[in-house]
Amino acid sequence: MSGRLKLISHQLCPYVQRALIALTEKGVAFDRVDVDLANKPDWFLKVSPLGRTPVLQVGDTAIFESAVILEYLEETEPRPLHPADPLRRAEHRGWIEFGSAVLSDIAGLYSAPDEAAFKTKAAQLEARFARLEDRIAASPWFDGEAFSLVDAVFGPVFRYFDVFDEIGEFGILENKLKLARWRASLAARPSVKSAVSTEYPALLRDFLKRRNSWISRLQARAAAAQPAS
Repeated sequence: MSGRLKLISHQLCPYVQRALIALTEKGVAFDRVDVDLANKPDWFLKVSPLGRTPVLQVGDTAIFESAVILEYLEETEPRPLHPADPLRRAEHRGWIEFGSAVLSDIAGLYSAPDEAAFKTKAAQLEARFARLEDRIAASPWFDGEAFSLVDAVFGPVFRYFDVFDEIGEFGILENKLKLARWRASLAARPSVKSAVSTEYPALLRDFLKRRNSWISRLQARAAAAQPAS
């Protein structure tokens, strides 16, 4: 492959984190350029037809959508993160799509305008994670000893709950012991840890505050209940 890869990203985007984790696991050199999605520059809109991150620039070609980027990296870079067996590989691709559905539900959770809508979204997420609890090996990774792209997808998912847990206990991950073990393994993985900056928790808290949603109000209550330092 000629030329250095460039990843166009956003500091909070979980789909960007997928690509960053895969690039790091594969030991690929790349440059990162962050954009403000609330004020998208013209050059970004030219390379991202959907106006979303991530975008991977390979020479003059822009590859958009995280799942496509992950597959491109699998086809062109060493250290595969997909299983070698075609059937297991297809199954993993399905669980990657499941991870995207979970992220959509998380967006619905933090955007819910009132308590009733919030509880509905929390119940949907709990059901998703119960299904995942039934499937995962978590010893230590999704399918056993080998770190895979499914693991890269769920590292950013669980990162949301590091901040959600400060706000309250919503019953979403409760009594899911394999998920707890998997979550801890992912949190300790260097590629997962390095996919965000040290400012990520504060940036996410600020993002949630500005949603003006039910979780925004819960977060404000939790902050007010903290003893003064």
